[in-house]
Amino acid sequence: MQSEKDMAPWRGLWDFADPAASEARLREAEAAADGVAAAELRTQVARALGLQQRFDEARAELAAAARDLPSTGAARVRVLLELERGRLARSSGDLPGAIAPFESAFERANAAGLDYLAVDAAHMLGIAETGDAASLWNRRALGIAHASSDPSARGWGAVIANNEGWNQFEATEHAAALELFEQALVLRRERPEQVEPIWIARWAVARAHRELGRVEEALAEQEALMAEREAANAPDGYVFEEVGECLLLLERADEATPFFARAHELLAQDAWLVANEPERLARLERLAR
Repeated sequence: MQSEKDMAPWRGLWDFADPAASEARLREAEAAADGVAAAELRTQVARALGLQQRFDEARAELAAAARDLPSTGAARVRVLLELERGRLARSSGDLPGAIAPFESAFERANAAGLDYLAVDAAHMLGIAETGDAASLWNRRALGIAHASSDPSARGWGAVIANNEGWNQFEATEHAAALELFEQALVLRRERPEQVEPIWIARWAVARAHRELGRVEEALAEQEALMAEREAANAPDGYVFEEVGECLLLLERADEATPFFARAHELLAQDAWLVANEPERLARLERLAR
């Protein structure tokens, strides 16, 4: 069984919040490696490039990583190649083109007993697919994660429960979503040193409470999150937005205004939100006035 410890040579080089710095570390490690190890690191260089939207460079790295692999062995590298091909397709807007590489990655990882990567592939299919197909892959991923003896595979549980929670939320199955968000929060709290994921899981639980009409409960949790994040010098625009939304529902519009203003100030710096949800930002700006 391949464990997180086995994968540490490249996992420890990642900071997903800073793909450019991750790329530099991965390239340095790749330069000091050779053979299969260098090819494996190169798949992660490609991933870092994809996160920077440098898609052509990323594809070139994957082609180079694949070129010199031996005809047998290197099972993990072959899984990673398919995973990163799928991620690049999805990130560059080719959602249908992502499915086949993710399916191939899942089949290869399953056959090789690479639970961590099998769960990763299944979870990516849960993101790339829609509706019942997405839920099926999320359930598959959760089943492998829960059954695995590999701690790194089990660690996927919170991520997948959160993803499936949002699938249920978007299908207006808000009670089912809340149950999954609560499951994700329990799993996140098993790693108390990882504060940010716990905050995010608490936010999701509170968001589901608001949708279910438990507005006072949702407001109390968002206000607690707001205070904790401010104390840690880590303010979050989504928390301010939710505080404002809860206050609006409670007919406290005047109190909500400064929270919408702060939400707009912070979220207007989010490049993804600016590109994909301009109407949301425009609404925040109106409410802030």
